Amino acid sequence: MAVNASAVKELREKTGAGMLDCKKALEEANGDLTRAAEILREKGLAAAANKAGRVATEGVVESYIHAGGRIGVLVEINCETDFVAKTDQFREFARDIAMQIAAANPKFVGREEVSQEELDKEREILTAQALNEGKPEKIVEKMVEGRLSKYYEEFCLLEQNFIKDPDKTISTLLKEKISTIGENISIRRFVRYELGEGLEKKEDNFVAEVMSQAKL
Repeated sequence: MAVNASAVKELREKTGAGMLDCKKALEEANGDLTRAAEILREKGLAAAANKAGRVATEGVVESYIHAGGRIGVLVEINCETDFVAKTDQFREFARDIAMQIAAANPKFVGREEVSQEELDKEREILTAQALNEGKPEKIVEKMVEGRLSKYYEEFCLLEQNFIKDPDKTISTLLKEKISTIGENISIRRFVRYELGEGLEKKEDNFVAEVMSQAKL
């Protein structure tokens, strides 16, 4: 069923969960706010939201090197205590995120990192594309905003689909880990190197290789 924005807003204020998670919970609950809140708690998303404001300064810098040293990733993931940072569950999560970055090649952790300059440039390109497709000017703006959402999904790590489970985003995976581990966790920053990047060379599909390996 269609869910109205006011219901999503009310559920978000009640639970502290993300907007997309609230929308999905309301759809699953057929618009019932009480049941939607229960769904969020069952999935650990409401509890995760309550932990999100806590300070996380411990953690790990995890690395992932693709076979033959052709792609390399370093990612810093923070938690609240050194004890959690040393657990297998946390290290496995960090490893998965490093592999995600290698395979999906995001530019940013979250959409808040996208500069206004970058957004303006992308909006200009998307507007030109829509007009060149012959779309009426009155609907171009809505089309551009929809395509910007796709831009975020492609280039923002937290909004990408998890390569090991495409039914969930990295943001959802992160919230699940916060809930099960019991501490605030944040993906702070990353760097990704690809052999020969920026140089003229034979085209290699490294990303497909990494994703294939991740699904084994």
